[in-house]
Amino acid sequence: MEKNLYIVRCGEVALKGMNRPYFERILLERLKKALECYEETEAQWIDGLMIVRVDAKAPEDEVIGKCVRVFGVASASAAVEAPKDISEIGRLAGEYMQKVIEEDNIKTFKVKAKRADKSFAIESPEIAKQVGGMVLKACKVLSVDVHRPDCTLTVDVRREAAYIFRDKVKGFGGLPLGTNGKGLILMSGGIDSPVAAFMMAKRGMSIEAVHFHSYPYTSPRAQKKVEELVGVLAGYMGTVRMHVINLLPIQEEIVKNCPEDETTLHVRRFMMRIAEEIAKKYGCMMLITGEDLGQVASQTAEALVVTDNVVSMPVMRPLIAMDKVDIIDKAREIGTYDISIQPYEDCCTVFLPKHPVTKPKLARIEKSDSKLDVETLVKNAVESEEIVEIRP
Repeated sequence: MEKNLYIVRCGEVALKGMNRPYFERILLERLKKALECYEETEAQWIDGLMIVRVDAKAPEDEVIGKCVRVFGVASASAAVEAPKDISEIGRLAGEYMQKVIEEDNIKTFKVKAKRADKSFAIESPEIAKQVGGMVLKACKVLSVDVHRPDCTLTVDVRREAAYIFRDKVKGFGGLPLGTNGKGLILMSGGIDSPVAAFMMAKRGMSIEAVHFHSYPYTSPRAQKKVEELVGVLAGYMGTVRMHVINLLPIQEEIVKNCPEDETTLHVRRFMMRIAEEIAKKYGCMMLITGEDLGQVASQTAEALVVTDNVVSMPVMRPLIAMDKVDIIDKAREIGTYDISIQPYEDCCTVFLPKHPVTKPKLARIEKSDSKLDVETLVKNAVESEEIVEIRP
């Protein structure tokens, strides 16, 4: 089977010192998993790079796209492998550039050389000069422009071989998924929580999700929207397990027994209690939310303190100090924004008070809590969970 070669580079993983082999092993496993749809794919670490060989019939853009969506990957390039002989490097570079001319009709180029293997006799500036001369002989229509070329051809000379490539497609970087434990994201249908999940996964954390609905006040289509959002995230993370909880019985008890202005806070506190129980049951180390400080009444500093008071598990809020515009930009980048803005209600809009309390006092909230059978309500909610496995 004829195969194309790709260079995949790591970012932060390279800085891991004594733990680096562990992170490299996990990253290579994740990369192989992302490319398992292609037959007989090969991937291995060579000279600090992941060298990948994939069926030549697979579209280059598609393969590169799968590579750069793997957390821990800094960049990827379609490349040509050459023996460490300057004549062969120049010959193959000329053939490579002839294909580039056919595809993109470029007129100017320059050569950038990197000599990672210092035992190679020719230094980087001379490699660039000689390869550039051989490309000019092979491609008569080209001229050199070192300032604003149509194409920059890179020659990377390593210990095992030399690699010739044109573009570096940027990845998301971060750490390989699964190297930093597992967290449970409270997933709404809004803009923020999918971004929060993505950011924690980028730091190497495996993700499960819990979604609360208030059927029949919220429609099945609202849950379908959340499943679509998690489906986008699964494209980066692999299969995601989502726990679905009907919160309506709890909301009805809150409305009957607690002051109206406290309704949202009590709902949030129950969400946290239920999420913590699910997290413990499925081996998650912490909770994750998409809360952004001061964005809404339930996200003031005072409200967050009251919310966190009901759980002992750490609560991660990766968006806490971000500007809303930046969150929206990130949602667009990862592909969740257009789904998030679809106008389907979530459980937080049910029984929404006209004037929610923004600076709650814990003692007052706990006094209202005493009117509720908290333990039974949480137990019933957890026991009624539905589980949906969402695949890429």
